[in-house]
Amino acid sequence: MTAPLLEARALSVGYQSGPVVRDLDLHVEPGEMVCLLGPNGAGKSTTLLALAGELKAMHGEVLLQGSPPAGSLHGRARQGVMLIPEERSVIPTLSVKDNLRLGPGPVSAALDVFPALRPLLSRRGGLLSGGEQQMLALARAMAAKPRVLLVDEVSLGLAPLAVRAIMEAIRQAVDEQGLAAVVVDQHIQTALTWCDRGYVISRGRVVMEGTVADLQDRLEDVRSSYLSGPSDAEASVSKPDVASSQPGN
Repeated sequence: MTAPLLEARALSVGYQSGPVVRDLDLHVEPGEMVCLLGPNGAGKSTTLLALAGELKAMHGEVLLQGSPPAGSLHGRARQGVMLIPEERSVIPTLSVKDNLRLGPGPVSAALDVFPALRPLLSRRGGLLSGGEQQMLALARAMAAKPRVLLVDEVSLGLAPLAVRAIMEAIRQAVDEQGLAAVVVDQHIQTALTWCDRGYVISRGRVVMEGTVADLQDRLEDVRSSYLSGPSDAEASVSKPDVASSQPGN
């Protein structure tokens, strides 16, 4: 059997105040879109930061196709692991075109991902809507044809049409390019509509996992997990700023 494209084994990770995520097992295959669900403060963003290399494991390991990946965010980006943080890494004073030029792939490839950005090339990034900024960040990352895409709060604050366009683009790359995607989304039904499998995290631990059909059948259990409060460590720390750590920034 071939190893998963991305895997976490018994992963514990956190901040100076202690671990936020504990003993997490997760895997993503090529051509698979996986969602992380759970309440605010459950450890979802911390998990993405560990998978991306921004946070070091306190225990356990992260594997890329069966082998330990580079230890840093930049190193893993060069290996094809791309993180889109909640802040989206858009430089507000630069035009859309210049923002795209900062990415590791050609501008033309980025515009193929989201053609809606073409008429906006001369507009400054700070003047874009939330949906347009998310498209810009994703287009810049996906232009490089990454192996793994990690997207935090993929639909946060976005209009339904923008969410659909973004999810369609990720889904198309997963299906056509064999991309492995992990997305964090607060909207349960949106995530389960587009993804193949999901993990439900509460207080830093996986409390439920399965195919989207399995999770749909247990939808009330999934929703009840959102009533759990955040872990003490997650609630008491600020996340590191990774916006300035993305390739090209």
